[in-house]
Amino acid sequence: MTSLPAATPPSFTPLKWPDLTKRPQPKPDATISYGEDALQKADVWLPIGLGQHPVVLMVHGGCWTTSIADRSLMNWIADDLRKSGIAVWNIEYRGVDRPGGGYPGTFRDAAAAADALLKHATEFRLDTKRIVAVGHSAGGHLALWLAARPRIARGSPLYTANPLKIARAISLGGLPDLEAAAASPDNGCGTDVVAQLVGKPGSRIDVYGDTSVTRLLPLGVRQDLVNGREDKIIPLRLGTGYEAQARAKGDRVALHIVDRTGHVELIAPESAAWAQAKHIIQTALAGR
Repeated sequence: MTSLPAATPPSFTPLKWPDLTKRPQPKPDATISYGEDALQKADVWLPIGLGQHPVVLMVHGGCWTTSIADRSLMNWIADDLRKSGIAVWNIEYRGVDRPGGGYPGTFRDAAAAADALLKHATEFRLDTKRIVAVGHSAGGHLALWLAARPRIARGSPLYTANPLKIARAISLGGLPDLEAAAASPDNGCGTDVVAQLVGKPGSRIDVYGDTSVTRLLPLGVRQDLVNGREDKIIPLRLGTGYEAQARAKGDRVALHIVDRTGHVELIAPESAAWAQAKHIIQTALAGR
């Protein structure tokens, strides 16, 4: 019997941003304002039916910089969740390149946008018993930070008395550790943007204390990191490093590494990475 040579695995070409953004873009069912600025908005995606709808709090990335990306980058996966019976609360916030962005404004925006979900829950028939936060790239950091808000000390400019309770936080190719990102010139956002986001430590106060998720560990919230093995924008070690720190502090955290996956695939609804993230979301909303 003649043995055939092993087949050569097909080469992998990661998606580029236009591969996603040039597609026809689905639209949300409603948009609410949580402040007076034009960027202080949240889009609402509602499944067919009367509810109560399970709900995902969604946070876009773009290096915390409005000119790079806005919430519409998440429209394709928001629509996919809507079609699967899950409501989405997709938030906008002022980036570091906009008046009022940076510290504390970007964080206050994310917090106010999240808390606005509770204010509008009855109007949109949202089930708030178990809310899952999902963020991509820089939004992965903000999703985890929103889950960490109960850990922020009273007296901090970012303290909120009764923040929205997050049942589970999912980071898609995120930057969960700001200090590691600031020390990693190969992260796709660069190191300067972290300084713009948090303010330079020592200039006023060490604002890493209330902005860096690692400083706020343990969160007491189950966390999942979904990362592409071939992600050239956000190095995989930023995920593995955070996982180790969170586990060491006693949190339940899982790192899911998806082969043949870059950065864009993480929010492309047909991808294996999104299928895995969606399964995690559905499991979390079911309380499992």
